[in-house]
Amino acid sequence: MAGHLIIFAVMNKPGKEQIFSINNDAEFNRAVIDVFSYQAEHNIVYKEFLSGLNVDAASVNKVSSIPFLPVEFFKSQAVVTSHDDIEVTFTSSGTTGIITSCHHVADVSWYVESFRKAFGLFYGDIKNYTVLALLPSYLEREGSSLIYMAEDLIKQSNNPDSGFYLYNHADLFHQLKKQQELKRPTLLLGVTFALLNFIELYPIDFPELIVMETGGMKGRRKEMIRDELHATLCQGFGVSAIHSEYGMTELLSQAYSKGEGVFNCPPWMRIITRDPNDPLSLMETGKTGGVNIIDLANINSCSFIATQDLGKVYADGSFEILGRFDNSDIRGCNLLIA
Repeated sequence: MAGHLIIFAVMNKPGKEQIFSINNDAEFNRAVIDVFSYQAEHNIVYKEFLSGLNVDAASVNKVSSIPFLPVEFFKSQAVVTSHDDIEVTFTSSGTTGIITSCHHVADVSWYVESFRKAFGLFYGDIKNYTVLALLPSYLEREGSSLIYMAEDLIKQSNNPDSGFYLYNHADLFHQLKKQQELKRPTLLLGVTFALLNFIELYPIDFPELIVMETGGMKGRRKEMIRDELHATLCQGFGVSAIHSEYGMTELLSQAYSKGEGVFNCPPWMRIITRDPNDPLSLMETGKTGGVNIIDLANINSCSFIATQDLGKVYADGSFEILGRFDNSDIRGCNLLIA
């Protein structure tokens, strides 16, 4: 009997072929219920959370009925669904005295497939790019999921000019000028404060450059509203728009913005807003609320996360991040007040 139970559990775990082939709402909704049913049974933290809410998991048959686990659980609990050994643990950045989140990843190949496919969907083949990463605060600590992604994208670009930069701004400037002369598509992935520091010393007019900011000031500089920040970066790099990545330690997927702070998700990820005064009630599209995230790539932890971000979702599924709840920790990924 025990053998049959083990086979039953494995057969009911959604696989990559189901998650990463989603291409319409019906397939997404089916996968959501499959993932929820699996995690409600096998994720101890999520199962106890549902029990505390008196939610009968077996009766949940639509997306709007799924409770979202507060992201703070990643600071105090091992939020895992798989019983396999942990392959890598990603940790959030934080100032001294702040408890950081830990995302225990049993199978990092889910993360790799998620960010590779998502990048390809939004930007095409990574081999077409020179990838330059200006991420000093991430490079200076252990456990950054962003560094893991950037390292892989740099490697996948198969370009000897791709690479990381710490505080060697002169080297980065010369590399950017080289890429401009070669007319090679170039992606500059940078933490916000470092991008600002760079253009103060080395402004450049490179209209074809893709500048992608990945986060806030982390206490390094005064916070700026998004419009002011992007206008400053546009002027400093000579570009018409600033791209952005929205992700976090607790996720294995990212959304991307190609300008104006409006993000789009890959097909296996979705943003839903909740009533700020009633965390179990969802908001209509177009209204500001707390950001709930469905990330089906998070199969081995929790795919349904209630964040401390405030946002607005539009009818086409695109969304904006408009700030944070009061008293929430300063996050490491794209939490600018807008």
